[in-house]
Amino acid sequence: MRKLLLAAVFAASLPGIASVVAEDYPSRPITLIAPFPAGGPLDSIARVLAEPMRASLGQTVVVENVGGAGGNLGIGRLARSAPDGYTVGIGQWSTHVVNAITYSLPYHVINDFEPIALLTITPQLIIARKDFPAKDAKELVAWLKANPDMATAATVGAAGGAQVSSMYFEKAIGTKFRFVPYRGGHPAMVDLIAGRVDMMLDQAANALGQVRAGGVKAYAVMAKSRWAALPDVPSLDELGLPGLHVSYWHAMWAPKGTPKPIIAKLNAAVVHALADANARKRLDQLGHDVWPSEQQTPEALAAYHKAETDKWWPIVRTMGLKAQ
Repeated sequence: MRKLLLAAVFAASLPGIASVVAEDYPSRPITLIAPFPAGGPLDSIARVLAEPMRASLGQTVVVENVGGAGGNLGIGRLARSAPDGYTVGIGQWSTHVVNAITYSLPYHVINDFEPIALLTITPQLIIARKDFPAKDAKELVAWLKANPDMATAATVGAAGGAQVSSMYFEKAIGTKFRFVPYRGGHPAMVDLIAGRVDMMLDQAANALGQVRAGGVKAYAVMAKSRWAALPDVPSLDELGLPGLHVSYWHAMWAPKGTPKPIIAKLNAAVVHALADANARKRLDQLGHDVWPSEQQTPEALAAYHKAETDKWWPIVRTMGLKAQ
């Protein structure tokens, strides 16, 4: 009886303990895991947000790149971290939706994390080396259909989001690509610019600078309508391929069990960062559209994440795509 009474007292005290912890939080620097190499779109988001988050939290936010296995090494480290608010991480459509089907993961992409906030979203862009023979999107589709297995397509991570969207596209137009995997978006772009690979279905944010500079050709955006940052690039709907919509959305999570008061402080810091004028300007320049403020809550991220898995998991399963 005494043990039961003590257990009941301890359980009743947990909310109070969490509140005290949250009052003292943060008392030291916070690590923000970016699960891809430096220089890519996700890394850029982390570094843009780190400074305004520091201003809000009163502690340094240190970005740590933990690349490899299509982002799984970094996300796996996040899942294993102490749920104390001192390690958080940014993930995206590929790491938190696609990889759950294409990899055998030691963690569950929904159940093993606490949602903090949706951050940004950017459409998928169909790009190619600047000397690729097709002059526009219609010619590109015609060339790819007439030359199956001839074009090399860069992907980020084996069986990752870029390959899923590429397979989604190749099935729709009736052709095949030869896939070339890279550890991150930045090294893939380097080879595309150099002409060592023919094309890539890439996050628009990763490609925007090189498209504007003429380093690569942009043929189409995988969206219902044109993208404001590249208004001259047609959508796939315009090309007679409606519904082939792929966007890379980015969000922040903490390890499962992180106390709700700490999640609330982290969410407030993220909301503050996303509202910062300099951060928004930089994200816009990089091609990242910030989610509306009403969608920047933990609850909105949880709901959107669930909706994306409900949509994409059946699609990816039918592809039979597995990382080796």
